[in-house]
Amino acid sequence: MAQHDGSHHHSHDHQSDARLLEYREVESETLPTYWSDVLDWVGRAAEDNSPQRILDVGAGTGYASIALAKRFPRAEVISLDVDAAALALVRTKAGKALVADRVVTLEADLDEVWPPDLARIDLTWASMSLHHLADPHRVLGALHATTAPGGLLAVAEAGDDLRLLPDDLGVGRPGLESRCLAAHAAELARTLPTLGTDWAPRVREAGFEVLDERTFPLDEDPPVLPATARYAELRLERARSGLAEQLDQEDLDTLDTLLDPGSPLYLGRRTDFTVHGSRIVTLATRSSS
Repeated sequence: MAQHDGSHHHSHDHQSDARLLEYREVESETLPTYWSDVLDWVGRAAEDNSPQRILDVGAGTGYASIALAKRFPRAEVISLDVDAAALALVRTKAGKALVADRVVTLEADLDEVWPPDLARIDLTWASMSLHHLADPHRVLGALHATTAPGGLLAVAEAGDDLRLLPDDLGVGRPGLESRCLAAHAAELARTLPTLGTDWAPRVREAGFEVLDERTFPLDEDPPVLPATARYAELRLERARSGLAEQLDQEDLDTLDTLLDPGSPLYLGRRTDFTVHGSRIVTLATRSSS
């Protein structure tokens, strides 16, 4: 339920992989205002450098890669991800957006090896991806070495938890989403200790000069339907499967009701969503001196 998109994974369950791919795709469709605002901010910061090579770390299904390719029509955009299926979707979307000649996909697990052919990157965008790494400091150091003098790094990570559901759902005890978020946060604290940490000091320690840090709201009013409904459903599916031992039976029964297409309270038919949360974006540069 937290803003954790599962970008770094090694699943061999094809159904789970397909669900994860849909989750990553529908998340971007749920937050169009955020994506427009944050990429416009990053794009304006990079305009003076006229970036020729852009790297999207943990590119997912390519929302940022495509947007940056459109913004900088002379730039090559490298979409890097561990998920081959996601990168296949990036290539399809790049073709539809008429930028396939400038969007290059690169399948790589940065925990295992730094791709040797990455060099002189002018702009790196890393959204909700660095916290998945076993050693973010090593990867940030490699990004610094790869960044051209005067080049930029933008790191987007979790701020306030994204909330989609009203407190009272008309079934079960009020506050279901809060309890799911708390349970998931406890699990992530154990498995992903860098999630939610302050990234500006980490970026600075890797050798970058931090230029700015900004909090972007994840607010959509009104919510984007039906994408938000589907995103909420996928989030609750993940909560139901991953938090069964942390939630009590009443909450599990409530989740079953909300996820049942035959129920009058089925999440897919609801419209009473609220989209609120935030992400913190750190903008940094490699000194040209």
